[in-house]
Amino acid sequence: MPYTPIIGTLGYILSPDRTQTLLVHRNARAADTHLGKYNGLGGKMHPDEDVLTCLTREIKEEAGIDCEETLLRGTINWTGFGPHGEDWLGFIFRIDRFHGTPFTENEEGVLAWHPIAQLDLLPMWEGDRYFLPLVFDSDPRIFHGHLPYKNGQPLRWNFTRI
Repeated sequence: MPYTPIIGTLGYILSPDRTQTLLVHRNARAADTHLGKYNGLGGKMHPDEDVLTCLTREIKEEAGIDCEETLLRGTINWTGFGPHGEDWLGFIFRIDRFHGTPFTENEEGVLAWHPIAQLDLLPMWEGDRYFLPLVFDSDPRIFHGHLPYKNGQPLRWNFTRI
């Protein structure tokens, strides 16, 4: 059977002092699969987009800001992650510089700055705890990970860096 994942982007926006990141607290829609969790910003790629266009569109739609300096930090193959076991292939970016004032909320929930050093204290997808340190570390190499899920729980995590 051919592998046909949903392709998406996920961006983590740095504060100007580089100590915080803008996250959405997914608390606006009762039927949201991500309800109650904190997450970066992003979403599904459209057929007429490349991954950078997808990222910048999603950040503009969800946070109201324009990306000025983006850095691809990695890719993740999330097999079985979707609400019905769908596979996702995600491109993970860090936005190091942006223009504008971020929204304080969007249709998915409240947007707020959170200290990077304390992200592990927030409710989030358990698998995010594996790759988030790689998004914010100083290693310039891109990571490529596999993070399979079953019934909403990560089964394992492995990655390589190049």
